[in-house]
Amino acid sequence: LLFLLAILQLLAATAAVYKQWIPNTNFETASNWDKGRVPCARDVVHFEKDKVVSVFVRSPHALTDMYLPLNGEFVLAAGAAFTAFDGSWDPGCDSGGTARFADAEHRAWFDPTLWQDVLPSGELKPGGPVFSVDEERVPCHHDDVIFQPESSFRVNTDSSQPVIHLRSISVMGQELNTPSSWAGYLGGPSAPLQFHGNGTLQVTGTGCPDKSGCVCGNSLDGPRICAALLRASGRQCPEPACQSPLQPLGHCCGVCGATINLDFTPDFDLQKYQDKLVQELLSQPKYAGVQMAISKVHRAQTFLGILSRSTTPLIQIVLVDDRAGVQAGTAAEQLAADIMESIAQHGEALGISSGKMEVATGSTGSGQVGSHPVSRITAGTVMGLLFSLLLFGGILFLYRKGKLRFPALRLPRPWDRLEEPPAAASDKGFDNPVFNVEPPDADLGEETPKDLQVFYLNPLYDASETET
Repeated sequence: LLFLLAILQLLAATAAVYKQWIPNTNFETASNWDKGRVPCARDVVHFEKDKVVSVFVRSPHALTDMYLPLNGEFVLAAGAAFTAFDGSWDPGCDSGGTARFADAEHRAWFDPTLWQDVLPSGELKPGGPVFSVDEERVPCHHDDVIFQPESSFRVNTDSSQPVIHLRSISVMGQELNTPSSWAGYLGGPSAPLQFHGNGTLQVTGTGCPDKSGCVCGNSLDGPRICAALLRASGRQCPEPACQSPLQPLGHCCGVCGATINLDFTPDFDLQKYQDKLVQELLSQPKYAGVQMAISKVHRAQTFLGILSRSTTPLIQIVLVDDRAGVQAGTAAEQLAADIMESIAQHGEALGISSGKMEVATGSTGSGQVGSHPVSRITAGTVMGLLFSLLLFGGILFLYRKGKLRFPALRLPRPWDRLEEPPAAASDKGFDNPVFNVEPPDADLGEETPKDLQVFYLNPLYDASETET
């Protein structure tokens, strides 16, 4: 059981990615001083009073005077101390002056030039044919971060994402790999002096759980990463040798060479496939000078040329070489062709459903030159689309030939409704309150006699008044 646990830990260690922060704020680091050297006994050391610093001191120092900041800390190693200069002769320090501590506020978390890949022990990882695109040179969400032991630092965590997830953080030789241990460190006195900015670091303690790989998670800070990278290299990308360079996802500048996008199935294993490519192809003498970056990325989906908000994961392979002029990218192109041939033969067994290749060399522009679907799912999708197009074309052909008619649909329209004529009102006359005499009864069914006289009385006329 112990042997099995040891094997599992070894596999986890090989799959994990360790990135180490390069700069420090140590007292003995010459680049931290404006004079480019460590202060000597005749110097007056000056820390800006309004600057926040954390300074590690490894050895004892005698100084003429020292001005301290209002907010900061000095971490003294065993035997380290500051003493006042007694005026005795100090070799190498004939003339004194003012030594000012350099400003460390500008050192940003999302600057790729300030990170390096290391082994779990902290030793620099040996170089090889595998590199990382620019966004992945900064710690990804499942990476382990190491700040050098016996070292102080200050880093700006400004970010476009409110929380920066990490698997673990090692500070002063102590690995913090649980949310509770990291929260405890943040509550201590040193963390506010070491980390500043609007981004919050959060330790999860979990590595990438998917054997097909995990997306790095730095895409929101891509512009910030590229700005820092270009600022360090002269604020512009180097001029590529090819006319239409490729633009890999997560990379700041265009490259000459080749890119391959792989659609994969649940059987795909990213680490195993990377090892296979390195051992079987990149190790060949004809591919000396070719470098490869391989990782899972998110590609925005498009429908009928319209970019949608949804994304789909894919495996991106970037191949570049050290050729120049018209030969730039040609070795990478040949390697990409060999990879595509291998996918066509063994892709299904490797968990690869399809692959698309795009190349740009010194003699040609960029363009898609190969696509190999190798799964039944892809073939079924293509056949389904072809069947739908044929069915639609057949219906349209029959309709134009008059062999097919569609029933006409008549929809009721509001303006087609005819207004109903108003019912004729019956004229019942009106009641006379002065004269109210019931008419004689008559049977309407019988014929009216000719000698029937109809008369009425006028209440306003008195017959006696007319008699004389």
